[in-house]
Amino acid sequence: MPVINLETKINAPIERVFDLARSIDLHQRSMGHTGERAVGGVTSGLIDVGQTVTWEAVHFGIRQRLTSKITVCERPTHLQDAMVKGAFEHFTHDHYLSEIETGTVMIDRFEFASPFGQIYDRPAGKTE
Repeated sequence: MPVINLETKINAPIERVFDLARSIDLHQRSMGHTGERAVGGVTSGLIDVGQTVTWEAVHFGIRQRLTSKITVCERPTHLQDAMVKGAFEHFTHDHYLSEIETGTVMIDRFEFASPFGQIYDRPAGKTE
């Protein structure tokens, strides 16, 4: 199953970063280029454990909807949302936060599975 890890250093206190990671409003502003917007569940403010949000956006020229649920909310170090309905077979997004001298480091971990199985490029000259 593919996994993507992103590390971001943020010059802000860990509690503020944790709340911003839960902010529906910030997410919509940061994804404005895709027209992503919350259309169901929690549609503004801070989302919390057990709550869902349905996002609608255009990706690859196709309008898509994805509903995710906050499954872990351990303030201020770990937040997880998991897809409950959408285009992927499986999709979880973890935010792991820790304090550093200059503020906070956040590691975003995305784990997902394509609805069509593994998709990859074969090395040149190889056939299966």
